Amino acid sequence: MKRTEAKKALAGKSSGELQAELEALLKEQFGLRMQVATQQITNTAKLKDVRRGIARVRTLLGREASAQAPAARGKQGARA
Repeated sequence: MKRTEAKKALAGKSSGELQAELEALLKEQFGLRMQVATQQITNTAKLKDVRRGIARVRTLLGREASAQAPAARGKQGARA
């Protein structure tokens, strides 16, 4: 899958789906790290792709959190 397709696919997911995707990528990364440690890995580029995928998901989750933060601050200011 090309990077632009991956970005579009991730952008269309909800926060819960992104969390599930992040957990799956972290488990995959762990498995790949174990393969590196035991010298069983055949495709070393896969580790780099997984790391970048994790970064993409975390970036989207961070953007969603920062987009919700100003709305929460506005509600707190209205109460005071």
